[in-house]
Amino acid sequence: MKEQILKEISPNDLLTEIMKIKNDGYRLVAISCTNKNGMELTYSFDKDYELLNIRLITDTETELPSISILYPYSFLYENEIKELFGVNITGIIPDFNDNLYKIPVKTPFGVNE
Repeated sequence: MKEQILKEISPNDLLTEIMKIKNDGYRLVAISCTNKNGMELTYSFDKDYELLNIRLITDTETELPSISILYPYSFLYENEIKELFGVNITGIIPDFNDNLYKIPVKTPFGVNE
């Protein structure tokens, strides 16, 4: 296993960075989210046992573009993060419109109002 790389970016740079990663031959491993001083999203990629993590911090108001046009299977991660944390991810293909899970509360891991 090679060393892990963590790169922090601005939400505005997400698609540009992900396109570079895709063109470099990385595969998407996971997208995770935590509600810690804002919504912290980590996009994890692998190539030849090298793990590359792209991290950004956003809020629930800022529109964050989907990466499903570049990594089609990201739609499950993105729908889950949108529904459970309330992150405003736009352009997900397909978008389940907060109906991926049958849950009794809206955004259970999101910002408590």
